Amino acid sequence: MNAPARGIRYPWETPPAEGEAIEVADGILWLRLPLPMALDHVNVYALDDGESWTLIDTGVHSRRSVALWEKILAGPLRGKPVTRLILTHHHPDHVGMAGWFMARGAELVTTRTAMLMSRMLTLDEQERPTPETLRFWRHCGMERRIYDERAETRPFNFADIVHPIPLGYTRIKEGDRLHAAGRDWDVRIGNGHAPEHATLWSTDGTLILAGDQILPSISSNIGVYATEPEADPVSDWIEACERLSTHATTEQLALGGHKLPFRGVPTRLRQLIDNHHGALSRLEDFLSEPRTAAECFPPLFMRRISDGEYGLALVEAMAHCLHLWHEGRAERIVGEDEAWRFRAI
Repeated sequence: MNAPARGIRYPWETPPAEGEAIEVADGILWLRLPLPMALDHVNVYALDDGESWTLIDTGVHSRRSVALWEKILAGPLRGKPVTRLILTHHHPDHVGMAGWFMARGAELVTTRTAMLMSRMLTLDEQERPTPETLRFWRHCGMERRIYDERAETRPFNFADIVHPIPLGYTRIKEGDRLHAAGRDWDVRIGNGHAPEHATLWSTDGTLILAGDQILPSISSNIGVYATEPEADPVSDWIEACERLSTHATTEQLALGGHKLPFRGVPTRLRQLIDNHHGALSRLEDFLSEPRTAAECFPPLFMRRISDGEYGLALVEAMAHCLHLWHEGRAERIVGEDEAWRFRAI
């Protein structure tokens, strides 16, 4: 096999325009929706079931999104109803419009964890950060200037961009099989970026609906939060990438939640694994003296982190510090300021 065949290849150089679609396989449309954040888009996919559509993920809920979906339903989806939603994971750019579609009669299909997390976070609306969140930020060693500002500011709430989600869904889990767009799909569960993240692999070996578990040119955020402050999502992520690698082939077309569809999934999964091992090695060297997660940006990201990126960088730095701690490669020292300082052993 020659080198290019093993590498990452992009069949399409540009994404669909807003409100339009590209057919990426027989009966499968690729659509792109805008996001109000640095990563300014999310990909969703419409699977043609004959008299209706199955959607893979939905984008955020907003007046702009509603207007755009109305345009899409009348345009690329040709007026046929959406009767089923398959959500890959619980993050708001994927689940945001699910409740809106459910109110119009669509069935929700997802993992149990994704459903529970979506409903919990949508119902948990806060005007100020909770004491648990503030304590976790102190554990991270959050920069004082940012801590003081965020402590007095309304935090991001799922309810801001996620439509209320009604009760009732259909659960999928590892090993299940679904039928959509004239194909059978095997459910394979990822982890790390989001717990119990669903991916769908066509049984003919040609397609993967990958969500954010396998992205081509960016690495999914791997973070620890106040909801589970001693979690080890880095371990979950590496395990999932290694396990999914056993099903990957060079010719499968991966349809991810961001960036472009691509081929070369084995190469990309190996890159994702190696990138985290490399980051952990740099971090371990950096922890020759005790440091908080907030002090560990340089070896992990190797660039300046802006205030807008700070929150995601902080939770990812904590995830990598905790991974070394869980593996016994670092010790954790708790200071009077409540900050957790990690030092390599």
